[in-house]
Amino acid sequence: MKENPEIARWAQRYQTALRNHLGQGPRAGLGPAFELGRQAAAFGLETLDVARIHERILKTVVVPHGAARSRQQILSRSRNFFEETIVPIEQTHAAAKEDVRHVAELGEELRRRTAESSASARSLKRGVAQRQAAETELRKSGESHARLVKKSQGLEDRLQDQMRQILTAQENERRTSSRKLQNEIAQILVAIHVRLLTLKEAAKTNTENLKKEIAETQALVKQSVQTIQRLAYESGVHHEA
Repeated sequence: MKENPEIARWAQRYQTALRNHLGQGPRAGLGPAFELGRQAAAFGLETLDVARIHERILKTVVVPHGAARSRQQILSRSRNFFEETIVPIEQTHAAAKEDVRHVAELGEELRRRTAESSASARSLKRGVAQRQAAETELRKSGESHARLVKKSQGLEDRLQDQMRQILTAQENERRTSSRKLQNEIAQILVAIHVRLLTLKEAAKTNTENLKKEIAETQALVKQSVQTIQRLAYESGVHHEA
């Protein structure tokens, strides 16, 4: 790794802090290691970069020909120092992972909202289409209603014309029947009148039967006259109505 001046100075501070930590014995605190880790994270160092620096420095602090137990203790404590140093870096990675997860969640939420928006847009489009269809149907219904009203008015006019025609025909038929009846009665009256004249001549013989027949014939004439008057009156009243 090609180190810039700041990283080189950081590596020097790391070496000094590690030596001090090892020199203080098992009870030495790990605060300096954590602070060095915060600085490393600020420089942008990764765990592997710190591991390489740690390995290089470790070769200078561990006595190659020392006692095995002593060497093992140094390696264990230096490992603890290293692990404490990379904690801030790992925390940064964890934060970055959390950010990535959060971004992914936001992306998923955005996709969900987009899908909901698309569904809402489609629903709105269907609603508009349904409203337009309803308006079209209502307009057609109104036009159909207008046609039905017009047709009904035409049928009513035709019915009134037919009623007038029927009433006129009935009136004409009544008048025709009345005239026919009057003509028949008039013919009967004429016949009765002729018969009376004949009987009048025959009555000169002073026959009792002829007198009786004349009286009956006169009664028949009187009845016929009354019938004609009644028919004439009823015809006049009906005509006025």
